[in-house]
Amino acid sequence: MYTRFRRYALDGVFTQALQHIQAHADAAGDIDWLVQIDSTVACAHQHAAATGRKGGGISRTNRTITPSADPEAD
Repeated sequence: MYTRFRRYALDGVFTQALQHIQAHADAAGDIDWLVQIDSTVACAHQHAAATGRKGGGISRTNRTITPSADPEAD
């Protein structure tokens, strides 16, 4: 299945099909050619990705967690 999909994609079968469908829809007046582009980009700080040391750092999840007092016990 993947081999056929890839072959069709490389041969432009999907592009031709889309163009054919768009041409028929445009001729019938079914397409509104209003286009919107969103160029939002999210970036992380350079230190957010790694510790900078080989092998990673010590995990912070190994710390002992002390539960707080039960607020409903009063």
